[in-house]
Amino acid sequence: MDRSLRTNDTAARIVKKHAETVYRVAFARTGSRADAEDIMQEVFLRFIRRAPVFESAEHEKAWFIRAAINCSNTLLGSAWHRRTVPYCDSTGGTCHAESAGRATEAVAKLPENMRIVVHLFYYEDLPVAKIAEITGKTQVSVKTTLSRARKKLKEILTEE
Repeated sequence: MDRSLRTNDTAARIVKKHAETVYRVAFARTGSRADAEDIMQEVFLRFIRRAPVFESAEHEKAWFIRAAINCSNTLLGSAWHRRTVPYCDSTGGTCHAESAGRATEAVAKLPENMRIVVHLFYYEDLPVAKIAEITGKTQVSVKTTLSRARKKLKEILTEE
């Protein structure tokens, strides 16, 4: 009983520590609150089932970000997701329930590959080297994507 209590306490602590990050990464990838919540649940179920051992706090955070990206990719590539149409409000406005600032809305308009890199760099404060490791890209590729994303964000924000 003591062991399961410790395990539950550890799981609850880790869920509390990483829930916001996992949700934000999932939302940045999918653009949907419901999908982000589903992905968040899946990530933490994977954590509980696999019980990975982490070398450091940085490794732990990277594992959760990578798991959120992988779960998002699985959802976005699924046949079910490709056949669904998002429910938008009747005024023809956005399909997101969240009301975000101009910058956040502009980031949401970026292509998926740019959105995740921008999110990890600006919202999660990860260095380029760590983003490259998590996404499986080179550091040069991450820097190029960030540069292109900044230009595209400038275009989006100046149009509005």
